[in-house]
Formats: sequence, C-alpha cells, structure tokens
Amino acid sequence: MFAKDIVGSANAIVAGWGNLGGGITQVIMGSVLFPLFKTGMSPEMAWRTVCIVPALLGFVVGVLCILYSDDCPKGNYSELKKRGEMVNVSASSTFRLAALDLNTWLLFVQYACCFGVELTMNNAASLYFIDTFEMTTEKAGAIASLFGWMNLFARGLGGYFSDLANERMGFKGRIFGQTICLFCQGAMVIAFAFTKNLGLSIFVLVIFSCFVQAAEGTTFAIVPYVNPPCTGAIVGIVGAGGNVGAVAFGLAFLDGTYTRGYTIMGAAAIASSFLSGLLRIDGDIIR
Repeated sequence: MFAKDIVGSANAIVAGWGNLGGGITQVIMGSVLFPLFKTGMSPEMAWRTVCIVPALLGFVVGVLCILYSDDCPKGNYSELKKRGEMVNVSASSTFRLAALDLNTWLLFVQYACCFGVELTMNNAASLYFIDTFEMTTEKAGAIASLFGWMNLFARGLGGYFSDLANERMGFKGRIFGQTICLFCQGAMVIAFAFTKNLGLSIFVLVIFSCFVQAAEGTTFAIVPYVNPPCTGAIVGIVGAGGNVGAVAFGLAFLDGTYTRGYTIMGAAAIASSFLSGLLRIDGDIIR
C-alpha cells in the first residue's frame, strides 16, 4: 500500500506494531477482560467469550481499511484497471509468477531466518532463563518479554535504514542493509547461546532482538520491488517463510539443549545473509 521511497519504514512500523499487538492482546485479555467476563460465567466460558473482543476489533479495522485506504499508492485497483493503467490478471496467474521467481524464495528463506527466529524465541526464551539461571516463571517471563518489546522500534528502524540506504546507495543499499542485519543477528544468537552471566545475557538478548526485528524490516523493504503486479502473492509466500522457520528451528530444541538450538539458529541466519547477493531485481522496477 505504500510508496517506494517510504515502503521500508511503513511496512516495518506496521508489522512491528502488529507483532507487539500480539503481546499486548495477551496482557489485556488475560489480566483485564478475563476477570471481568469471569464475574458472570464459568472460567472456561469466560475465556472463550472474551475472544469476541479482539474478533470484533479485527472486523472493525478490516471495514475501515476497505472504506478509507487505497489499494496502492496510485489508487484503487478497480480504478487503475478502468483507466488501463493496470493489467487485469487472475489471482492464480499472479501466484504462479510469484512462485516461479527465485527472488521470492530467497526472501522466503531469509524471512524464515529472522521472523522464524522471533517466533521460536517467543516460545523458548522464558524456559531458557528458568532452566539456565534457575529463575521463577514470573521473573523469566518478564525478562523474556523484552524480546517482544523491541518491536516498538527495532523493526521500524530496520525499514527506515533500508529506505535511507536506498536513498544514498540505490537498491544496493537495501541489499546491503539486509545482509548486515541478518549477519549480525546470527552472530548475536550464537553469542547469546554461550553467555552464562545473567546481566550480560539480558543485554545480549536485547541487542539480538533488535537485529532480528531490523532484519524483518529490511526484508519487507525489498519485497514490494520483486514483481509489483504480484506483490500480494509474494508477500504471502515470504510471510509464510517465518512460520516455516519457526517449525524448523523448533526441532533444533527437541533434545533440550539450548546451546545447540541457538547455535543452529545463528548459523542459519549467517548463512542466509549471503543469499542477498543472489537477489536480482529488475532495474525498471527499482526506478
């Protein structure tokens, strides 16, 4: 939906605050709404009923998007098609074009190695602090939540720096930013795996989180350039990479060895950073 000069910042802020919203929703539903609903019904029914609140909010936001937002910077697709400014292609054909584009799958892998890592950390971080530093569940959960709170700004910063690099270095700047963020993320994951001092571990966790989410921002600063008519399909495929990455990295923790799991994640992120060199974006699209 956003113009190319600010697409990195806009996509990153929207997505970052979306991720943050997941945590805020859990807090509000569990600590505020659930006790209110429980006063008039059983706990099980209250927990099921409270889900109506985010469902209604999601519905309202969806309607607002339809009524007040444009499909893209140039306007709505229907109007562009009427004026002959947009080719009328089917959803199946755009998905096929997206799936046959190597750039799509390179970004799929890279997003698996950043957003997939974030999803994995959301599950593993608190358990790691409990088992490694013998902390209470409450304290471990509070520390682990720092990883998600970095969404307030870190993903947005990644998108912003991608826009800034694009302005100064051209599209190579976006690719450079993607490479640096993924490489540094991988290095920080490995550093986190071998840090056994609690204070230093928390510090490394925060820096690690910043690079993870910045890499997510730089990824979706590149996505709209791959093939504009197919952007929806490409976004869908690349976004799915994050979930695939979470499943894959989750398997690395099955034996309960955190150091091994984090090292695998870090190595995968570092390896994925070099895939940026294989990205080939049409010069006409960039302009």
